Amino acid sequence: MVVRDTCPTCGANRYKKHGHTRHGKQNHQCKACGRQLTADPLDRRMASEQRKRIEPLLCDRISLRGICRTMGVSLTWLLHFMVECFTACPDDVHVQRPAGRTEVLLSRLEAEADARWSFVQKKANKQWIWIAMDATTRQIIAFHVGDRSHESGKALWAPIPLGYREGAMFHTDQYAVHKGVIPAE
Repeated sequence: MVVRDTCPTCGANRYKKHGHTRHGKQNHQCKACGRQLTADPLDRRMASEQRKRIEPLLCDRISLRGICRTMGVSLTWLLHFMVECFTACPDDVHVQRPAGRTEVLLSRLEAEADARWSFVQKKANKQWIWIAMDATTRQIIAFHVGDRSHESGKALWAPIPLGYREGAMFHTDQYAVHKGVIPAE
């Protein structure tokens, strides 16, 4: 076994054995500064050519574990490399506020309405969950639990806010109840 000649921190050449690492290697401690180090350390630095091969793999949306398997690197190293790449990006690459005058574009409200069924205790006891949600924010704007009848469609339509009922475009699955409850306009 080859032991280092000097401590990488202080340069002293006096060591003592200091247990084992979690990987089973002999651990040493410098008598001068107290730094712990292993004998015959492996050089775990990645070559620049391997780093250049990993960068396009990150841009191609390949899974991180897949990159680790194919390139022979650890996940911890890859995550640190990603942070290193991100911090090396210039600041002007990041999103900035527009410099010129910004205009506000008003868009039309869009909502989706649908019904799904489930059962309570046994399949013979079907319950239909009627949901209306905003199409862009995916926020639930109204819901109703009941059967698959015209009355349940009306019960869903009633709590929908007036702004949606008057000005939103509703997307449905063209079920007959939706056609009867949601105005065609």
